[in-house]
Amino acid sequence: MIGAVIATTTLPLRPHRRGKVRDVYELDDDRLLIVATDRVSAFDVVMRETVPFKGIVLTQLTAWWLRQLEPIVPHHMLGTAIDPIVDEYPALGPHREILRGRIMVSRRTDVFPVECVMRGYLSGSAWKEYLAAGTLAGEALPAGLLESSRLDPSIFSPATKAESGHDENITIGQMASVVGAREAAELERLSRAIYDFACRTAEPRGIIIADTKFEFGRVGERRSSSMKCSRPTVRASGPPTSTRRDARSPATTSSHCATISTANARRGAGTATPRRQTSPRPSSLRRVPDTSMLSAESPAPPST
Repeated sequence: MIGAVIATTTLPLRPHRRGKVRDVYELDDDRLLIVATDRVSAFDVVMRETVPFKGIVLTQLTAWWLRQLEPIVPHHMLGTAIDPIVDEYPALGPHREILRGRIMVSRRTDVFPVECVMRGYLSGSAWKEYLAAGTLAGEALPAGLLESSRLDPSIFSPATKAESGHDENITIGQMASVVGAREAAELERLSRAIYDFACRTAEPRGIIIADTKFEFGRVGERRSSSMKCSRPTVRASGPPTSTRRDARSPATTSSHCATISTANARRGAGTATPRRQTSPRPSSLRRVPDTSMLSAESPAPPST
């Protein structure tokens, strides 16, 4: 059953919400059960097709990042093991193997209604706005930048948290009007710290995190990273042995995978310098998976 493709779930628990990829159920007043399915979404559209094991990979990748980030920020994750939950809720017994590796028991939080986006490179919607107006969220950037130019220092670019449709970039001032100046400053600080750590972790492995976003929540007075703490836009930078240290612009192809973000310089401060783009080399980027990212609860992928 572990190898089954899961497009949707119907568990004997009270449904909380269904997202584009995750199904969320209520365990009790303090905890939620988050189930990552194999659904695929892009540009706010859920595809008819599914990707086998996607939910398992997404859950284990998120859990790995959250554990790494514990010294920086608390998080919502309480555990990813299915057996203790089945012991507590025996009605889940028939679903045990389907859920193994793809569930996360999470504490409930009051989510801040903003997306905390960190941008280290000029790409995606930021590049589109820059082309049109030379700005990001209405604030000027240096002239003459190219697509995928490195932004140094990285830019903290908050966005609205839309229930449907696309999020929209907003200024830090607009963010402060929504969550308060003190909270806005703290969320920016946390976002920068997470993004800096993530970049230091990813770059030696040949991965550039071009941009990413975080969502934060609060339990009482304590802030925590929320469900999407590691879903960046990533770019292949080429093998570390063959990519010069100063040629760090990401290749033009991208894929969306896990969440992280930051920012610490004021918008428009600092200089963003265009860098030479390196060509993607797909064959040289194939690597043996790092099994240290898998937990004891995550099933091994099928042999090929």
